[in-house]
Amino acid sequence: MTSSSDRAGAVDEVGVTRSYEIRTYGCQMNVHDSERLSGLLEEAGYVRAPDGSDGDADVVVFNTCAVRENADNKLYGNLGRLAPMKTTRPGMQIAVGGCLAQKDRDTIVKKAPWVDVVFGTHNIGKLPVLLERARIQEEAQIEVAESLEAFPSTLPTRRESAYAAWVSISVGCNNTCTFCIVPALRGKEEDRRPGDILAEIEALVAEGVSEITLLGQNVNAYGSDLGDREAFSKLLRACGQIEGLERVRFTSPHPRDFTDDVIAAMAETPNVMPQLHMPMQSGSDAILRAMRRSYRQERFLGIIEKVRAAIPHAAISTDIIVGFPGETEEDFEQTMHAVREARFANAFTFQYSKRPGTPAADMDDQIPKDVVQERYMRLVALQEEISWEENKKQVGRTLEVMVAEGEGRKDGATHRLSGRAPDNRLVHFTKPEQDVRPGDVVIVEITYAAPHHLLAEGPTTSVRRTRAGDAWEKRTTAAAAKPAGVLLGLPKIGIPEPLPVADAPACGSH
Repeated sequence: MTSSSDRAGAVDEVGVTRSYEIRTYGCQMNVHDSERLSGLLEEAGYVRAPDGSDGDADVVVFNTCAVRENADNKLYGNLGRLAPMKTTRPGMQIAVGGCLAQKDRDTIVKKAPWVDVVFGTHNIGKLPVLLERARIQEEAQIEVAESLEAFPSTLPTRRESAYAAWVSISVGCNNTCTFCIVPALRGKEEDRRPGDILAEIEALVAEGVSEITLLGQNVNAYGSDLGDREAFSKLLRACGQIEGLERVRFTSPHPRDFTDDVIAAMAETPNVMPQLHMPMQSGSDAILRAMRRSYRQERFLGIIEKVRAAIPHAAISTDIIVGFPGETEEDFEQTMHAVREARFANAFTFQYSKRPGTPAADMDDQIPKDVVQERYMRLVALQEEISWEENKKQVGRTLEVMVAEGEGRKDGATHRLSGRAPDNRLVHFTKPEQDVRPGDVVIVEITYAAPHHLLAEGPTTSVRRTRAGDAWEKRTTAAAAKPAGVLLGLPKIGIPEPLPVADAPACGSH
């Protein structure tokens, strides 16, 4: 519950409602954390500023990522652009949270003294209180907890989608990958109780959600904190028993923990989708060893072979790092070989990014930028070719597509709608005559394939109106009808956005 003192920060001295804007960087974990930050602020009486506010809100929150090398520059550049705006707007507040705040707690306010609040990954629930304290005391508040104060799922949440939702099953990571700083910032793995997870999913379904994505830094290691090595497969099967839950996904698993019981649960649970995102990172055994990844190429490809044997139409995607310290041309060719063998539907490819505080940052044989770039371009070209070939295999298939909101940037001009197939491929389809809402389901025949999407140019075979579509319609109507009130920022509330796409795969991919 929110106390009256917590709510005080949402209204200024003359009773005017204060608006907020959250800028999210990084993975799905950060996206979901931002949903919680929104829920906390709205429970405390703040009102969300409309899209495109660009700093024209009374409270601007940066939820940061520390995985990429330029994360610091990106944050301070954005903070710098807000500095003159803040000098002309008395009462405006700026808060910085997330992984970069956890890492650089003592330097953020030194570099950007106009920041009012710095909070970490373990105490996001304190944001409203810290904002109020900073306002009253007129000095920056820095509070970064070293361990989790409360499991984030106990916090209020303003979900970005009415029909799809993230559900955290664990936080933290027990791996020690040499390129990754996340375990140091998110802490050791802590698992939620299965009953709590299923209760949250059931409550979401009751609200109209029809698709959930189980989320964890290392999602299929779930159970290590509970002493049950088959806890994740049991959780997948339990999701299959929830009436009204149409689609279940999860991200991101680690090959080390990808056991046969998980493959069986995926294959035998109808609402677990035929999709797998499993980070490979490198195809070279020597580089995997240097990365401190506990599998080798043969093991990784063996998992893919088993998944495809059990789920023939599964779409498999991955993460790959190019240019890890010590990577030779032979090592890189091993990655190219693994990509040819795996035939990923798509891949998130990254040029190695040195992160201070990680073992890899101090390794010898850092690869020259021009060499990394050249290898990266070769890998991207290969994967583009494979993605296109794999998508062409979908032409002629009839697919069930869940209509999405905001995924087709050209839908208005082309008179199409967009959605996701069960295997998570993006499908653009001809807009049917009858009304179709995000969350509804259509049946279409694929007529064309591009490397990153499918096209259904013929008429829609059928439209199934769903409870998820009802939920979207109810939420949208309520948002449009709700009085905006008087804001210090822009004067109205926007229609809820679609479920955001993270800048990168989940931190667990590392």
